[in-house]
Amino acid sequence: MGHLAIILAFCFGSLFGTSPEADLLFAGDAMMHQAQIDAARTTDKEYDYSECFSGLSKIITSADFAVVNLETPCAGGRYSGYPCFNAPASYPKALKSAGFDLMLTANNHCLDRHDNGLLKTIACLDSLGIAHTGTFRNITERNKSVPLIRTINGFKIAFLNYTYGTNGIRLTTDAHVDYIDRQQIKQDISDARNNGAELICVCPHWGEEYRLLPSASQKNLADYIIKCGADMIIGSHPHVIQPMEIRTLPDGKKVLVVYSLGNFISNMKTHDTRGGVIVRVCLKRDNNGTAQIGSAHYTLVFTIPADNKHNFRVVKANPDSVPTMWKNSCRDFVLSATGIFKAHNKSVAPDSAIQEPRRLPPLLPVEQLTGRTIWHTGSNLLNLTKTIPFNK
Repeated sequence: MGHLAIILAFCFGSLFGTSPEADLLFAGDAMMHQAQIDAARTTDKEYDYSECFSGLSKIITSADFAVVNLETPCAGGRYSGYPCFNAPASYPKALKSAGFDLMLTANNHCLDRHDNGLLKTIACLDSLGIAHTGTFRNITERNKSVPLIRTINGFKIAFLNYTYGTNGIRLTTDAHVDYIDRQQIKQDISDARNNGAELICVCPHWGEEYRLLPSASQKNLADYIIKCGADMIIGSHPHVIQPMEIRTLPDGKKVLVVYSLGNFISNMKTHDTRGGVIVRVCLKRDNNGTAQIGSAHYTLVFTIPADNKHNFRVVKANPDSVPTMWKNSCRDFVLSATGIFKAHNKSVAPDSAIQEPRRLPPLLPVEQLTGRTIWHTGSNLLNLTKTIPFNK
């Protein structure tokens, strides 16, 4: 969005009594264990995951833009769980139907089906019309599509995704994975700014599995990414929640750091791995129209395993509303997670209620093309600019 359009959006928001805002939503690791595959099977070739996310679709779709870590290839052929994941195409399709707009693919399982699986996963997501970032067909494609930038309710946001490794599996073709590389991250953040990004979100796949507190290396890397200019750091990989904070820098800028969202859905067994958090970030503009983080809140989520009547289901983590046999497990997860958050979170509190979709001003400029402003009436302004201990 051009600078003039941003100013006009801000002015029109003020005219109608509301400041321009946008809500981003982030969910953790969408895993694919063998039990999930078995529970979703309807025929020898068909798999249905729609029930898995129906309990949270209202929360997901109430955000203006939703992001999830897709921690499995979708490579066709034989489907499998841990240690080498491979999910049916109906899995990311169900995630998209639940309301997710962007899938992160740079994680330690992205090469579980090697280079060919990475390429087939990209083709699968493209065929479903799902935006993605983190893995690429080749370096040329990578350089053309990174940074991935979206204009969301008038906010121009860049999304970057990196992984610490790929479980020892190495690339053997021109396929590309964005590994954590400090100089590359610094360059990508700079490129995002030069391409007009107002806010930059870095999503690292990092840390140590099953640790409820961030490691020294996570903290060190987070400090570096902030110095490079990122506005949000949203982490994944440990399969358990870790603390989150909004930092206020000396110049007044606010930066959100979420060390680990935990599992979004999985068949992991310990109480700390049975759930995770959804983090909602409210973006706003100051009196000068500058984009900034307004607030951030979290919602605890819990996976109810499949039974004879139901598939795996992700729900809000409330021990009083899950089946009896899972009440104790849900309670233990909630007690553990809330204990960590109460002790270590800074300026990130629980989400008090499900938010309904925002009513936007009736007329907003959404993009400038060839020198003229295009206007849009309505509430859906998504995807307007594309510049993506067990028993696993």
